[in-house]
Amino acid sequence: MAMPQDVGIVDLMIGFPMHDKKQVYEYLKRGIRDEESKEKFSFPAEYMFKDVPDANQEGEDPIATTFAKMDEYGIQAGLFGLGDQSRAAKERFPGRVFFALEVDPNDVMKTVRRIRTARENDGLAAVTFFPSGCFPQVPIDDRLIYPVYATCVELDIPIMVNGGIAGPRFPSDCQHVERFDRVCYDFPELRIVIRHGAEPWEELAVKLMLKWPGLYYATTAFAPKYYPKAIIDYANTRGADKIMYGGYFPMGLSMDRIMTEMRDVPFRDHVWPKFLRENANTVFKLGL
Repeated sequence: MAMPQDVGIVDLMIGFPMHDKKQVYEYLKRGIRDEESKEKFSFPAEYMFKDVPDANQEGEDPIATTFAKMDEYGIQAGLFGLGDQSRAAKERFPGRVFFALEVDPNDVMKTVRRIRTARENDGLAAVTFFPSGCFPQVPIDDRLIYPVYATCVELDIPIMVNGGIAGPRFPSDCQHVERFDRVCYDFPELRIVIRHGAEPWEELAVKLMLKWPGLYYATTAFAPKYYPKAIIDYANTRGADKIMYGGYFPMGLSMDRIMTEMRDVPFRDHVWPKFLRENANTVFKLGL
């Protein structure tokens, strides 16, 4: 049950140290109403985390910082948000950078065109979608996101969707895990990955993953010591091919904390390589 050291980990949520986190999350500010989130937090869900990684220092090379940590902990590749910085990282570290595009489908056709362009020009590996963070909010099973799901099927790329109570202080009904049920029914070819916990409906997430072949789960935004028991139990039994590693560096968790706590996660021996690498390689068709 010990975590292997030579797998070549794939991290499904990783980024680069930020000099000004508030600026990075400025797009969410229009939906925030409480003063603590607006004025005191460096990012909207900061109340949930301790020992948040420090901001990037002036003159520090954020790409070098991230890849030094990846090398330290045996992370071969990561899924990064598409942008100029991640494009530069891909040039410097070929074969180790894959792109995800965050979408807000309120402008449907603009969003679909962005996905198609990113796929053609940048080899887009995934779409990501934060229902509570859209403005206005867009539920998981809303008509506005359906063209995005259809585009993902057509382009043969998965979509990662926040499920469960939102971290920022936004309403969360639009992210209720039950909403995945209808989407999986309407899009049987879609590969959809629940991210950011699914709590408090993680047992429902397991039930739906048993039901739908194309539904998966990534552990993004959770410190390993807090991985839901239902998810660990499912990975150790019938769900070994369904659960994938995703971190939260540098947004809310340090790489040191993630990888130190990871050693104590009670996965069975056969689950570890699937969790750390093989499932992501298969679902996202990374070719690693």
